[in-house]
Amino acid sequence: MSTRLQFTVTRAGIRLDKYIAEQCPELSRSYIQKLIGEGLVTVNGRAAKAGMRLDIGDSITALIPPPTPASHLPESIPLNILYEDSDIIVVDKPAGLTVHPAPGHPSHTLVNAILAHCPHLPGIGGTARPGIVHRLDKNTSGLMVVAKNDAAQQNLSSQIKARSVMKRYLVLVAGHLSPERGVIEAPIGRDPRHRKRMAVVSTGREARTQYRVLRYIDSYTLLEVTLETGRTHQIRVHLSAIGYPVMGDEVYGTRSPHLKRQFVHAHHLGFRLPSSGEHVEFSSELPPDLEQALQRISSPL
Repeated sequence: MSTRLQFTVTRAGIRLDKYIAEQCPELSRSYIQKLIGEGLVTVNGRAAKAGMRLDIGDSITALIPPPTPASHLPESIPLNILYEDSDIIVVDKPAGLTVHPAPGHPSHTLVNAILAHCPHLPGIGGTARPGIVHRLDKNTSGLMVVAKNDAAQQNLSSQIKARSVMKRYLVLVAGHLSPERGVIEAPIGRDPRHRKRMAVVSTGREARTQYRVLRYIDSYTLLEVTLETGRTHQIRVHLSAIGYPVMGDEVYGTRSPHLKRQFVHAHHLGFRLPSSGEHVEFSSELPPDLEQALQRISSPL
């Protein structure tokens, strides 16, 4: 059943879409514009345009349709939830779990798991689905924050765009990386020779990666990497480009006898809660397969 909202305008000159957004912060501006375009919003009983300037006393009626069922089905997949409120969920994603359904991975993803965990999502963009605001590769483990409604998704996306979300990773690379602190700044785009891969290319998008050495282990270096931008495969591409490929990375580096996936773990995440603006931080320990890989190279046979 649709929800019927009614407002009486109290100040003149404001745009219709902006006024509704102020009255209904849980709805995104783009979704409100979609409702207006579909004729579900009237001013004084008549259809209106999003950019219409309002007068004091105007009567606005908006019909909000119920969220349509997501095309992705809920699946009972275990989730390691570190924090949850009415706006967000912070999860510790295991390696091997794809974040979002896509060609080749239509099911058994983090999205399917969250839909099962939250069967009564209020909806994002008019659809009952969780809001993925950042991603981890299938074989990367660690922390992610997922939005549960439009307002939270918009808030988190704005924080990411402003580069105020702290994302730190534990990464093991081949070789002894020097100096012990540094910044890799090189544009990333599609590899012109291998379209399924990314590469440092002059026509790519700005990408910036900070690193610091935690310790040297045999012929490897354990790093803490901080992402300032969020390009696809950024850590793996940047470190490979400077000659220190990630251990176990079959795409940009080499296989490892110690590990069946790349040694990348999102171990620290910080951001402001959409509801209160409070800054929160979360940490995740190395999963057993990465910890065991460290032990093997520390104590070679």
